Amino acid sequence: PAPDFSLRDKNGNTYTLESLRGKKIVLFFNEGIMCYPACWNQVLALSTDPRLNDADTVSLSVVIDSKEQWDSAIGKMPELSKARMVFDFSRSASSAYGVLTLPSSMHYGSFPGHTYVIIDRDGIVRYTLDDPRMAINNDVIYGELQKIK
Repeated sequence: PAPDFSLRDKNGNTYTLESLRGKKIVLFFNEGIMCYPACWNQVLALSTDPRLNDADTVSLSVVIDSKEQWDSAIGKMPELSKARMVFDFSRSASSAYGVLTLPSSMHYGSFPGHTYVIIDRDGIVRYTLDDPRMAINNDVIYGELQKIK
């Protein structure tokens, strides 16, 4: 089973495992603001890919930065305003999902690196990808989502 989470986006909307039940969920844990351009590019690519955001699937980029830091980043890269980003200030979700100590973390134990978790409609983790290369992995994620009925 996926650990529960409660994370807010830049507009104050709260996302929880329970509120998303019935949908396939993609969580992209990443280093956030300090991970330019790799994480910024994946955050944007994940949010704007219609295959990963439809009536059946929701994709969230999980960052530990503040909303104000991302407001500044959006000023530098305005297309980031389209990103569905949720804030894990306390690192509680990142800890619960075990992404702070994976090979992609450049700040081992403190920050996630570049890790994807796919959760099925019933709240079960079905796939995890930790990518130290920090590539854009939309095609891989889409392929894994297709395996979930």
